[in-house]
Amino acid sequence: MSDTIEKIKCLIIGSGPAGYTAAIYAARANMNPVLYQGMQPGGQLTTTNEVENFPGYVDGVTGPEMMVQLQSQAQRFGTDIRDGWATKVDFSGDIHKVWINDKIELHCETVIISTGASAKYLNIASEQHYLKMGGGVSACAVCDGFFYRNQEVVIVGAGDSACEEAHYLSKLCSKVTMLVRSEKFRASKIMEERVRKTENITILMNHDTVDVLGDEQVVTAVKARNKTTGEVFDIPATGFFVAIGHQPNTEIFKEYLTLDETGYIINTPGTSKTNVNGVFVAGDAADHVYRQAITAAGTGCMAALDAERYLASKD
Repeated sequence: MSDTIEKIKCLIIGSGPAGYTAAIYAARANMNPVLYQGMQPGGQLTTTNEVENFPGYVDGVTGPEMMVQLQSQAQRFGTDIRDGWATKVDFSGDIHKVWINDKIELHCETVIISTGASAKYLNIASEQHYLKMGGGVSACAVCDGFFYRNQEVVIVGAGDSACEEAHYLSKLCSKVTMLVRSEKFRASKIMEERVRKTENITILMNHDTVDVLGDEQVVTAVKARNKTTGEVFDIPATGFFVAIGHQPNTEIFKEYLTLDETGYIINTPGTSKTNVNGVFVAGDAADHVYRQAITAAGTGCMAALDAERYLASKD
């Protein structure tokens, strides 16, 4: 228990396009928002080297640069942006309690959750190296596929999302090799049939990724292993896409908020409202379908407007 309790009108948990957009709208509405950036300030976009599909950036922008600009815009309108992350909540009463770093206790009239989701990776050392370098590893084909136009790429995954991303890449890339780690797809039959019927997609069932090869700057090939025969071989590729799912960062909310079977927060359709009055959700913490910066920003706007109307209804 902290020695002092801070009272806050609008708390935003998490940064990224959703959190910062919510902050911009909340600040302009005189809600005096306080935003805690979380363990990854700026969210997933800070690992994206180039963003070319966000409206307004004619020549593109790096993910980190965009996040710096969004943060500055939120601060210009008076958002109090702080380091730290939420470690515990209590949404059982009218006042929503949130603890930061297990030390700071906040009592909030409204809370906007924009904690996002984290892409799952294979956690191979070389995969993480090239991910950090921005040199050929990605967890979002829609975000980064354009950079591999007319090139050969490898994608690992077996679900609907993996099939969707492989099919998307097939329209851009000369060849897509799909590594499925088991003997069968987890995807729906219609999605499986779609990739099987696509001429430039090669499907390797029951194959593991052994290593991601490159020149320390960019990816040049992926080393794979046939789990049936034990054969290890290299697949030439300039891009390696990981499509094995995302994990929403919602664990601390599960006691109070309604989550789906995979942990995403369920909101009232057409709104950002959760099952707890005064608690709203924006961005990838509730979105397992689109997961784009522009859609996250849009729901950040919705959350701030919903929070503003909630406060007005209490006056």
